[in-house]
Amino acid sequence: MKIAFLTPEFPHPKTGVSGGIGTSILNLSKGLTLLGHRVSIVVYGQDTDESFEENGIHYYKIKNVTFKGLSLFLTQKKIEKVLNSLVKQNKIEIVEAPDWTGISSFISLDCPLVIKLHGSDTYFCHLDQRPVKAMNKFLEKRALNRADAIVSVSHFTGETTQQLFRLKSGFQTIHNGIDVSQFEPSTSDSNQNILYFGTLTRKKGVLELPLIFNEVVQSNPKAQLILVGKDAWDIHTGNASTWSMMQPLFDAKAIQNVTYLGSVPYADMKKQIQMASVCVFPTFAEALPVSWIEAMAMEKPIVASNIGWAAEIIDDGKDGFLVDPKNHSQFARQINAVLSQPELQSKMGTMSRKKVIQKFSNSVIAEQTVDFYQKILNRN
Repeated sequence: MKIAFLTPEFPHPKTGVSGGIGTSILNLSKGLTLLGHRVSIVVYGQDTDESFEENGIHYYKIKNVTFKGLSLFLTQKKIEKVLNSLVKQNKIEIVEAPDWTGISSFISLDCPLVIKLHGSDTYFCHLDQRPVKAMNKFLEKRALNRADAIVSVSHFTGETTQQLFRLKSGFQTIHNGIDVSQFEPSTSDSNQNILYFGTLTRKKGVLELPLIFNEVVQSNPKAQLILVGKDAWDIHTGNASTWSMMQPLFDAKAIQNVTYLGSVPYADMKKQIQMASVCVFPTFAEALPVSWIEAMAMEKPIVASNIGWAAEIIDDGKDGFLVDPKNHSQFARQINAVLSQPELQSKMGTMSRKKVIQKFSNSVIAEQTVDFYQKILNRN
């Protein structure tokens, strides 16, 4: 099968920084390539037009068109021309595009087009309880209605998207996956380290973390909170630094046990996971977070938000705990339960990695993707 991924981001030195969409595409691409399929990555918003091949993956960089009032439409037509040229050359036979801001809304392809629900702007605005830009919602809805098929990284995201856009078409759930071999567990000294990794932003619940940690420290003065991830501006207040908003929320005693490392290289990030006893994610808005799966693959218990998608990753009480992030006392109790019981840490960690191998490994997700896309090709 010849699959192309249209994306605004991809984690490669030549294509710039990337977030969750790019990481999930990278993981899936690895799995598909190992199964013998041809993978093309078409990245728009680039500094130049360029194509190259690396590690069996074909890359096509597209520089956006700049023309006042028509930049988006002309860029879409440029993308359309590139993709249809690749179809004509028999280099691709199916295209997957993200739902974010509806990039495919005015693209007409000579092959099937699948929209993957990583979480649209409309979706995240809904979860954040803030208004969405009318143009973004229009473009996203048009793209979804024009797609040959829709696949979602979580059932929750799929159902919510259906409701928000009043879609009549169905969707297939195929979760995000990871390369499990890159997240091997390792033994570490027993400690009281609590790790949060991810962007410091309101929607990820980081403004709840100080209030949760204050209660953790009241019962466990040795507990240490390590924060890893880039700082971000706050969309509600306009504050340039969410970290500066977090600091006054810590008690004087608790903040002495807090370490903020900022953004770190990926290898260092994995070291921080290895040294943690528990990972915490009190988020309010996700689609299906890869970070949770990475921590689980390294046999780390998780205490996380109980919202929507969470139960599709974690079985509460078995391989982690799910708690309302605004219930600070309960969140803190579950963290301390893990920290105070090494046998619970070990049991949950073992079950977490087992689940990732069975349910979220690249090979499993790639096979599910191929089966689904083959049905679309057969139908078309």
